[in-house]
Amino acid sequence: MGRRRRKKLPTEPVAANVESISHEGRGIARLDGKTIFIDGALPGEEVMFVYTSQRSKFAEGRAVDIIKASSERVEPVCPHFLLCGGCSLQHMSPEAQRAHKESVLVDQFKHLAELDIPEIIPPLTTATTGYRRKARLGVRFVVKKDKLLIGFREKSSGFLTDMSVCKVLHESVGEHLEELQALVRSLSAYQKIAQIEVAVGDNHTTLVFRNLEELVADDIALLKAFAEKSGIHVWLQPKGTDTAAPLSPEQSQLTYSLPDYEVKYEFLPTDFTQVNADLNKKMINQAIELLALNKDSKVLDLFCGIGNFSLPLARHCQQVIGIEGSEALVDRAKHNASINNIGNVEYLAADLTKDIPVEIKGIDRMLLDPPRSGAFEVVSRMKEIGPERIVYVSCNIATLARDAGELAKNQGYRLLRAGIMDMFPHTSHVESIAVFEKN
Repeated sequence: MGRRRRKKLPTEPVAANVESISHEGRGIARLDGKTIFIDGALPGEEVMFVYTSQRSKFAEGRAVDIIKASSERVEPVCPHFLLCGGCSLQHMSPEAQRAHKESVLVDQFKHLAELDIPEIIPPLTTATTGYRRKARLGVRFVVKKDKLLIGFREKSSGFLTDMSVCKVLHESVGEHLEELQALVRSLSAYQKIAQIEVAVGDNHTTLVFRNLEELVADDIALLKAFAEKSGIHVWLQPKGTDTAAPLSPEQSQLTYSLPDYEVKYEFLPTDFTQVNADLNKKMINQAIELLALNKDSKVLDLFCGIGNFSLPLARHCQQVIGIEGSEALVDRAKHNASINNIGNVEYLAADLTKDIPVEIKGIDRMLLDPPRSGAFEVVSRMKEIGPERIVYVSCNIATLARDAGELAKNQGYRLLRAGIMDMFPHTSHVESIAVFEKN
């Protein structure tokens, strides 16, 4: 049997009334019995849109004209918003964005965990532009345009966005993309730079160039000259992340600080650190407050990374045990404890999908900050650990809700409160926090 031909998409714009909004921030309309997800459309709006894909049960589109605008609509801060996939909500006011994210939190807890949130924690907020300190920028030379592009992928596309500026990136990079494009284009190996990783500390900005082949002397000289002129530190990464090393200057160390706790961190540009430094400070303050610590508290900090939570926690309790799957991050956490003269914290590397390899007797508090996959293997053993209070920080509401349901239904805990933290303004990503207490 021959392959069925894909039905051609209508090319002319179509009118639609937008009824609601999806979790990822697309307007939802219904036409001819089919649900349409429309990028750039808000609830209550009448829009003209073009189809971008058709499926049997739903279709996708992109708004091209707003006939009747929502009161929540604002002018996007970035000229590339309509095309770039880095942001999805710049057309929505920051207040409306946060209300939407909070509604997603409530909805996911209700549907995935069958839980009502007894108390909503007010959202944590910071500046909505220039906040992003970590990013991976794609690099690609487009022959047809005779142009080198650096940036994020287009919406629903594998192509890189042709962008000159990024309003959410830290200004040391986001306002200088064209200079960066010119730098890479000047290299003889311009088609062998696959990506540039951005990492911004309190002290300086580092760019890690993923070079697929060894660079010649002239290219090295150009990169060093850029580093000296701009003050940006340049690293090269010929293979995996463990091969990343400073090129210029030869001594390069990123840092960030938490003045409220007299803690300073040293980290590598390839380490996981929070994207939004100002929000991170507020998040740590909130987590410590919600844990309700006392001087005798013993805290288990799981997925502890380089010690982001555990070091300030140690200033407020008797003991902290931090566990992380990455040996390299554990080494960094131990180093950070040492340079801050914090002796009441212990770090271990372990696979947290398996047994926790420490004596858990006396642990009365737990902080969880897992990856997007969540911490189900941990929470499903919570009866064995038995902390009085758990604070769960999550970058994925769906897995947080799933794990909350397990804690409430099978592990003997009740949900006290939960809320969002606007770590990623203008995007659909949601950082959230929830507090549980033992029954």
